[in-house]
Amino acid sequence: MEQARQAPRPQTDIYEQFRRLNPNEFSGTTDPFLVEGWIRSLELHFQYLQMGDGDRVRCATYMLRDDASLWWERAVHELNLATLTWDQFKEAFYGKYFLADVRGLLTREFMGLRQGDSTVAEFIWKFDRGCHFVPLIVRDAAQKLRHFMDGLRPTLRRDVLLMRSASYDAATGCAFQAEQALRDIDFEIQRKRSQAQSRSQPQKK
Repeated sequence: MEQARQAPRPQTDIYEQFRRLNPNEFSGTTDPFLVEGWIRSLELHFQYLQMGDGDRVRCATYMLRDDASLWWERAVHELNLATLTWDQFKEAFYGKYFLADVRGLLTREFMGLRQGDSTVAEFIWKFDRGCHFVPLIVRDAAQKLRHFMDGLRPTLRRDVLLMRSASYDAATGCAFQAEQALRDIDFEIQRKRSQAQSRSQPQKK
């Protein structure tokens, strides 16, 4: 009973813990990946500290600088800070720095993403960046794996399918192995071709 009467833990403790994590500042940018990256980095800190909505908004706005700080000074006049949730803050923030048209374009680019002449490492990098903008795929492991497989170069897709990868992580590992195997085959073919050409050339006396 005595424990229930104790005062709640001061919120300033949370802010101090947040600052110790060295969160990134945000000054404003037109690069959607930097915008989304900043939000994701904050959310990792928030989850670690188990922050509620109010603390999340206050900590995020504390990290705004320059153009972003000026935007927030104007935005607060149109928002109810007493009831503002983290999702509502992100909606207002994205409305300024991550327009719906840009998100739509990135989504369409991701849905049509193909490996082409890229290496497996380059394709995975593009896939991982774009995947974040299509949450329905991110949350569905089977669909994410299927979309990755569809984007692979046909020769690699064939080999990865033969390895029967059950997850996206397993499929990426198999794709690296298949790519290296094809490189080894190409190297061996080139080596034998070079040897054959050397034997066919007339020997100098």
